[in-house]
Amino acid sequence: MTDLLTSSYIIDGVHMALSPAQMLRECTQNPPLEPDGDPSTLADEHLDPAPGSPVYDEDAIQEYAARVEALRKRPLPLPFAGSYTVGKVAQALLDAVWMSGHFRLGDLTLKADWKWSGKAIGQAAAFYSSVEEACSYIDALGISIDRYSLVSGSPSVQFKATTLLEEEDGDEEDSLLRDLPGRTSNPRISRRRRSPGTFVPEPSDWIIYIPFDPCDFRLGGSALSEALGKTSSSAPEIGDADYFMDCYEVVRELVEDGIVKAGVTVGEGGLITALRAMTSAGTGADVSLRDISKAYGGERPVRILFSEVPGVIIQIADIDYDYVDAELILQDVVYFPLGHPVPGRPSVELTAQVEIPQILESLLNTLEGED
Repeated sequence: MTDLLTSSYIIDGVHMALSPAQMLRECTQNPPLEPDGDPSTLADEHLDPAPGSPVYDEDAIQEYAARVEALRKRPLPLPFAGSYTVGKVAQALLDAVWMSGHFRLGDLTLKADWKWSGKAIGQAAAFYSSVEEACSYIDALGISIDRYSLVSGSPSVQFKATTLLEEEDGDEEDSLLRDLPGRTSNPRISRRRRSPGTFVPEPSDWIIYIPFDPCDFRLGGSALSEALGKTSSSAPEIGDADYFMDCYEVVRELVEDGIVKAGVTVGEGGLITALRAMTSAGTGADVSLRDISKAYGGERPVRILFSEVPGVIIQIADIDYDYVDAELILQDVVYFPLGHPVPGRPSVELTAQVEIPQILESLLNTLEGED
């Protein structure tokens, strides 16, 4: 598999300046030694996404969600390998935000595992795009890869976020006292969750959705496209690292401070999959998409619910709403109140409207005017 890593690439007739190994070396803490000798040359071409603008039934959302959840093994969408990989990077970092310990985004490193084959047309070019987009995004986030691997197999990529010190257990409050004010002098992460991943049965609480990238909702390369056998010509253009960092900073603080009563990552399967996952303990939710649709120029529910834009869903107490509102607006983070938990009804019901504070209405109007 060293050929895919160290070869010189010609893609669509254009000679690429760097090999995947050279790109990875720039963002990996301890990169492996590259073999001696002149590299081989790989010539390939990108697979263009199939043209198409499929029509979705807006009344079949729950059916669509069930079919997405029933996917046993989702193949990596080669035409969207770059954007898919960036989404995987974001999802790994967001999965860490819920954990116990004391860390910030800049304290994290990533373990990256690629499985790939370059035998078919388009596979080598897709691998190059996957590595290129991952390295660009990771570098922009100001973090690094701890180690990476590449083995032979059907194309897939996985990332895992950790700190230099991963603790199994311990007294978190005591360890926090040893840190200097305002700094993470002893970053560490535990695989014990700081916030549960299912709704707490308190109907007065708020369910908040925070997208971590301002890109548009698109379904190219999504789990929904795979589940339905439909092709969309564009995927979400995830790439605003600065905005991701702003979102991560404030959400991580809310988690560490215990303001977040429950939370999940929005990633594969989209917003609806994350919401349904939060109902597994028997508490459901009444959810409105009115404000999201308004902010995104009247976007349709299927795109909002199934597009795999990285983000989070958090549950907060009503008494903490004003504090969370102030913290998010202070960081220029756009958020959307979706609704409230519904104890005893383990389902997600899409309802008509959810009232929002006037200050958020003003923020959404500003965002809409910039689109």
